[in-house]
Amino acid sequence: MDLPIYFDYAATTPLDPKVLKKMLEYLDFNHKKFGNPASRSHKFGWIAEEAVDLARQEIASFFNADYREIIFTSGATESNNLAIKGCANFYKKKGIHIITCKTEHKSVLDSCRYLEENNFHITYLTPQKNGIISLEAIKKAIRPSTILISIMHVNNEIGVIQDIQKISEICKKNHIFFHVDATQSIGKIHIDIQKIHVDLLSFSAHKIYGPKGIGGLYVRRKPRIRLKTLIHGGGHERGLRSGTLPVHQIVGMGKAFQIIKNIFNEENKKITQLKNYFWKKLQNIKEIYLNSDPNYCIPHILNVSFNFIEGESLIMAIKDLAVSSGSACTSSSLEPSYVLSSLGIRDDLAHSSIRFSIGRFTTKEEIDYAYNIIQKAVIKLRNLSPLWEMYEEGIDINTIKWEHN
Repeated sequence: MDLPIYFDYAATTPLDPKVLKKMLEYLDFNHKKFGNPASRSHKFGWIAEEAVDLARQEIASFFNADYREIIFTSGATESNNLAIKGCANFYKKKGIHIITCKTEHKSVLDSCRYLEENNFHITYLTPQKNGIISLEAIKKAIRPSTILISIMHVNNEIGVIQDIQKISEICKKNHIFFHVDATQSIGKIHIDIQKIHVDLLSFSAHKIYGPKGIGGLYVRRKPRIRLKTLIHGGGHERGLRSGTLPVHQIVGMGKAFQIIKNIFNEENKKITQLKNYFWKKLQNIKEIYLNSDPNYCIPHILNVSFNFIEGESLIMAIKDLAVSSGSACTSSSLEPSYVLSSLGIRDDLAHSSIRFSIGRFTTKEEIDYAYNIIQKAVIKLRNLSPLWEMYEEGIDINTIKWEHN
């Protein structure tokens, strides 16, 4: 078994070998496919343009969308920025109120905070204890000036799935644009754009075994939604996102979508079985808590708190496992996860959380190995903890009044 073992597929995934092979064709001179798709005067440009068109069609077919509704970006962060700022700035004469949720990705929250500094009003909904956003809370938050609701499909830390179908119905009924950050749900949940009224949908290639640095934004054509562009220049991507198209990354993303479409059911069945097997084994350890609702959770994410242990200490003790204490984008912060805090989880439990995410190349053998070293590490760390000793003696830690100097 190769060490360390990768359990951080929610942060990024390795390239599928078939994706890498496809991308290489568009990088070197020998294949003569390295041209700029904007070069309309020679064969190199035509070949590149055709490759981009085919990838765009492949991605669009995955969502049952029109290929003209797919805009290439540098990733989901840019897509979220373009969707939220672009929509808000284009339609600000119609209204200046936006609704989102406290547990969204930073790229959504920071885009909203930027708009707040520019005279927009934002409502940040608090999810229920299980991470689900109440539909009634959304309805109550709507104002006459509401122009956009932005809700992520699957939370990147705890894996909870929001009811996008029901939220889209609320948006449509109230003539409000609906943006969905689908970065973590692509390849795990079927999304048929003809069945849900989503106006804008963000996604990224590197979560589905495609390359980093490339993503996309679905922009509905009928009824048409218009956006103020963020990046100006040559007018690429229907004028919404200027910049030379990275053909090798685009064909890589197209190939990744093609692969996931063909193995969707088989892969998710395998990952679900592995996750359930892992969680069943982990429950042999005392005082651990699942930080999501198993009835509304994505197959590949398992977020667990190990009471009486600092998550960072546990991560250091299990260096053979590549895991994270939350999202990759906030992993440098020493603060407890804002997602877990929003669910009302105690700071000490939030600090003791670890996100395991499994994927295409995870094996049962790796999970067995992971469980064994986690169990040993937990026992070792708890034996060093006076709080654990008190707990073992039957003392309720929460009733103690601590004195601070």
